[in-house]
Order: sequence, then C-alpha cells, then structure tokens
Amino acid sequence: MLDIWKAIIIGIVEGLTEFLPVSSTGHMIVVGNLIKFTGPKADTFEVVIQLGAILAVVVLYWKRCLRLIGIRDQKAPVPSNGRSLNLLHILIGIAPAGLIGFLFHDYVKMLFRPETVVIGLVAGGIFMIIGERTKAAATQAMTMDDLTYRQCLYIGIAQILSLWPGFSRSGSTIAAGMLTGATRGASADYTFLMAIPLMAAATGYDLLKNFDQFTSADLLPFAIGFVVSFLVALLAVATFIKLVSRLKLTYFSYYRFLLAGVALVFILTGAL
Repeated sequence: MLDIWKAIIIGIVEGLTEFLPVSSTGHMIVVGNLIKFTGPKADTFEVVIQLGAILAVVVLYWKRCLRLIGIRDQKAPVPSNGRSLNLLHILIGIAPAGLIGFLFHDYVKMLFRPETVVIGLVAGGIFMIIGERTKAAATQAMTMDDLTYRQCLYIGIAQILSLWPGFSRSGSTIAAGMLTGATRGASADYTFLMAIPLMAAATGYDLLKNFDQFTSADLLPFAIGFVVSFLVALLAVATFIKLVSRLKLTYFSYYRFLLAGVALVFILTGAL
C-alpha cells in the first residue's frame, strides 16, 4: 500500500508539471527522494508515467495527430500560407535528443539525483530568460504550421539540454523556438506535439532495458501512477498550455530558482 500511495503522489506531480517549463523530471526526483521512492525501478517508473501525461496531449491534439499521418478533417481550415506541420518536422525535432539519449542512456540515468536537478533548474531558468529577452526581433512563425525545417532542427538540438534532469524539455525547446523567430504559442504547441513520439520511444526503451528488474508486484503501482498522471494531466493540459503560451518564460524561471533554493536547503540538511 505504501508503494501505491507513493505512485499516486508521483503521478499527481507528473500530471501537474509535465506541461509547464519547470521540469517534471526534476520535480519527480526531488519529491521521490523526499518520500523515499528511489532506485532503478523508481527511475523507470518516472519515465513510464510521463507517457501517461503525454497521452493527455494525444487527446487534446488528436485531430492534429491524424493530420500528421495523412488523415485530414475536411472541416479543418487550411493554413493561409499553404504550409502545414508534417511528420518530417516532428522527426527532425526529436532526432537529436533521441540519438544522444539512446547512445548515452546509462550516463543520463546517472544524473537522476537531487544535486544535478538543482543545477538543471538554475541553468534551465537562465536559458529561458535568455530566450525570452533575446528572442528574434522578427516573428517568422506565428503558429506551428509556420515552422521551417531549420527552426525545428534548432529546437531539436536545444532539446538535448533536457536530458539533464531539471533543465526541462518544454523550457529548453520553447526558449529555442523563440530564439529562432517562433512565437511562444507556436513553440509550445510544437513542443507538446513533438513529445508524443519521443516519450513513447523513451518509455519503450527504458522498459525493455530494465524489464528483468520488474516483478508482477510492480504492475499495480505502475498502472496506478500511469492512470493518475493521465487523469491529472487531462484536467490540467488545456489550461496549462494556454498559460505557457501567454506568460513570459521569465516568471517560470523565478519559480525554478526558488525551487532550486529549497531543494538545496533539503540537500544540505540531509532531507534529500
């Protein structure tokens, strides 16, 4: 029962933070250490329930997902410039982080500690401030349909930074999008849509790599955490995506700095 309650807590944390540029992984690592939910199984659990939150994006963007595979809603408006986001845009965006994550998977997992999260929270917050304050003067992409392949590549390269826990995948990619001339909203939409195949691949790889460590007793906590993460994210996703599109990244950076300070206090006092 103790593991089930821990799974519920982590699932709620994931569902609430996945769609904000504050690092859901960083939050789960800090909270997991506070409630003594750590180890290889906990690390894999955190990846699996992220997929639960990502499924909420599938629900929100289901029409867009169908368009990516060639199924278009006849009632959907066609972009005025004739362009539309396609699978190649998505593949270009996920390729850099996907490749580095695959090649250095074990090294990345070694970073899943509160100390590295503190560094990631601060560094990611600084990068987000840079993205907000030095964004491109001319807007080149009002919506994600306006994104070019080059912009997607730059966003994808920036996503490599999110392999460091605490840096934030959405924070790094939204900031990078703004630096390339995309609006905050276009960058956020592309970031969340791009997360679907990336997180699905990461979850599948993690499960296969650590399959021998799991027993039937692990299925229930994993399933509960997955469902809780999905349901909480489903309730939060629409509101949070609008919030990310409207609020400056600077505000989220301030929260990250505060969280890093609190986590550092916990580390120094031995609570983490």
